Amino acid sequence: MVEIRTPIEVNDAIKHVMEFAKKGEKIYVSLEESHGYFLAEDLISDHPVPPFNRTRYDGFAVRAVDTEKASQEHPVELEVVAEIGAGSVFGKEVGDQEAVRIMTGAEIPPGCDAVVMLEEVTEWKREGKTVIEITRKLDHLENITLKGEDTKKGEVLVKKGTYINPGIMAVLATFGYKKVPVTKKPRVGIISTGSELLPVDAPLEPGKIRDSNAYMLIGQIERAGATPVSLGQFADDFELCYQQIVDALENVDILLTTGGVSVGDYDYIPAILEKLNANVLFNKIRMRPGSVTTVAEVDGKLLFGLSGNPSSCYVGFEIFARPVIRYYHTDKPFLQKIQVALGGEFANSNPFHRFVRGKLHFEEGNVVANPVGLDKPNIVTSLAEANVLILLPGGEIGYHQREKVTAILLDEQSGSTWEDWLNDLEECNL
Repeated sequence: MVEIRTPIEVNDAIKHVMEFAKKGEKIYVSLEESHGYFLAEDLISDHPVPPFNRTRYDGFAVRAVDTEKASQEHPVELEVVAEIGAGSVFGKEVGDQEAVRIMTGAEIPPGCDAVVMLEEVTEWKREGKTVIEITRKLDHLENITLKGEDTKKGEVLVKKGTYINPGIMAVLATFGYKKVPVTKKPRVGIISTGSELLPVDAPLEPGKIRDSNAYMLIGQIERAGATPVSLGQFADDFELCYQQIVDALENVDILLTTGGVSVGDYDYIPAILEKLNANVLFNKIRMRPGSVTTVAEVDGKLLFGLSGNPSSCYVGFEIFARPVIRYYHTDKPFLQKIQVALGGEFANSNPFHRFVRGKLHFEEGNVVANPVGLDKPNIVTSLAEANVLILLPGGEIGYHQREKVTAILLDEQSGSTWEDWLNDLEECNL
């Protein structure tokens, strides 16, 4: 007898999953390896930046008071008494009518409070001395970056849970973080199901297709902040499949299977979950694609049974598995969303919520989300260009071109809280 499944709402399914989400432990990695990790603690500045008053440009450090009467008609002459390169200092006090040649970033010498740029002066030699001519009044602190102007000592530089990008790496280097406190990435196992699947390098055979989902999930897992663990394909034997799941759950933090979650004769996942005495959180969701996404809890670990259809597998991962992975690292585990103009036509109504693969572009000052490829769950090429999921809430109405809709950002790394995720979506009854 075919199992009757009752679909639940998307947000209810997310709530069930997040009840079993865990926080990751703090580890240390080298600064060189830190890209793509998440900070495990706030980073506090232990010194001001810059640590001294410094010049913004190549020029001459002077006393502003010496230029008060300078003009085109009556230029002021100053004697150049030294030269400072970046990384060097001039320890003496600069006196009346004196200047010091200085390079960008160098420390302002004692007594000086302004810098005149090289191109604003005339320079020549006179009786063995170097002299510059200034033709305008300089303001106090002109062209000077003050100590602590960027960051003061004791300030929070970067907050816990921040994704480490190249700019964050620069900040870490500035403050001497040779070892960086990060959250450990969870290990996420992948098992493919389906006797029709071939290895990626195998020639095509009648009735067979290459396994694209496993490789797609590797990329999604890494983007989410975890370490993918490829565990191969299911065998064509129930007991062997069951043992594969048991062994996998012992060696990973989260387990994904792709395929085998429907109600056909060869779909083993429901029977395996039953034999495991698993706590099945749900096995059908009111969404397209990915309605048969199944999630179960086994001894505190989550098993995601994703559809074998590529687009269904992709969407099921992003909506349900990704937040669990991100929660290891941050309190903002959910994808961000923006309001956009719909770039296509979906005139037919659908009782299920639709997550349409789309791509953002700008048109006459508006952000538009265009659907990409065919909107069918078995289509894989539509995923190649997608950088958003266009949310079309289910109901009795269709959606028309240029209508305002919600786009969920797939590549944005800052994330959002549960409250942010719910904002503007509660009316959709997700």
